Amino acid sequence: MKVLITGGAGFLGLHLAKYFNKQNWRVSILDIEIPDKAEYPDKITFIKGDIRDNKLLEKVTKNMDVIVHAAAALPLWKAKEIYDININGTENVLKAALSNKVKRVVYISSTAVYGVPKKHPIFEDDPRVGVGPYGESKIAAEELCEKFRKKGLIITIIRPKTFVGTYRLGVFEILFDWIKDGKKIPVVGNGQNRYQLLDVDDLVYAVHLFSIHKDGRKINNTFNIGAKEYKSVKEDMQKLFTYANSGSKILTTPAYLVKKVLWTFEKLKLSPLYQWVYDTADKDSFVSINKLVKTLNWHPKYSNSDALIKAYQWYLDHYTEIKSHPAGVTHRVGWKQGILGLFKRFL
Repeated sequence: MKVLITGGAGFLGLHLAKYFNKQNWRVSILDIEIPDKAEYPDKITFIKGDIRDNKLLEKVTKNMDVIVHAAAALPLWKAKEIYDININGTENVLKAALSNKVKRVVYISSTAVYGVPKKHPIFEDDPRVGVGPYGESKIAAEELCEKFRKKGLIITIIRPKTFVGTYRLGVFEILFDWIKDGKKIPVVGNGQNRYQLLDVDDLVYAVHLFSIHKDGRKINNTFNIGAKEYKSVKEDMQKLFTYANSGSKILTTPAYLVKKVLWTFEKLKLSPLYQWVYDTADKDSFVSINKLVKTLNWHPKYSNSDALIKAYQWYLDHYTEIKSHPAGVTHRVGWKQGILGLFKRFL
């Protein structure tokens, strides 16, 4: 079997490449930058290119059995690039897949398409309300997937909760940095809300099951995915603090005021936290995974706290290396803390 992973240099792309390679698939990854090849198995094919390049996509998708479309511009990118890459790039991938008769496409969407829901759990047919360019672009990309399904493509849309694991940095690197230094961890609100996460290994296994499922009709659909076991933010974080043997503890804050302050910092480009993150931070945020479990007989191995602990330990194990790299805007590198770094000094 041959698989093309778009965004293969990213956090999820790395895990997908390793997993499919273990299944003895022929793995190709497409990304705008060639990653550190030492992190990948020897047999991977690396293709440097942009999903907005139609000719390239037409070429690299030939003879592929599966495309996992994980490439995306993340929320810290400029709005114009987010819309262009996430919408136009997705359309290019789907056009090439249709032209070359690719058997399966797995599109990695996001639960950001639900915005800030008023009820829980969230089901796949609940309203989509994008917050900011990222959420809006993901909704538009999903609509393209629905359009191409009608043309004959089998497309699985996966909406993962925020996923963590080894190699995951980004906003989590900020959290882990504060915990390592024993700082108080401010949360928006009182921390009693339930906020579901997902371990990347559980996500990768689901992608694999979708890729090999015998009944294309059953997987030609949209699925939520997240951890099965999760408690309140305060409880899950306390398990991480205990594991880390850190002096860190939760610092509750007035949600309304803090959101206004964070919104101001974001607009002034003083903070890496974007609106969807802090708007949902004090709310319950969990999806139903029943549809996925019923379709694939998939069951996640990791709870929220398991996933956080695993990611934190990897961070400790690679601390010197991580801190030697410059900050960036992807999930594979640390983000500049901006004004948050100033607040850290006093906590």
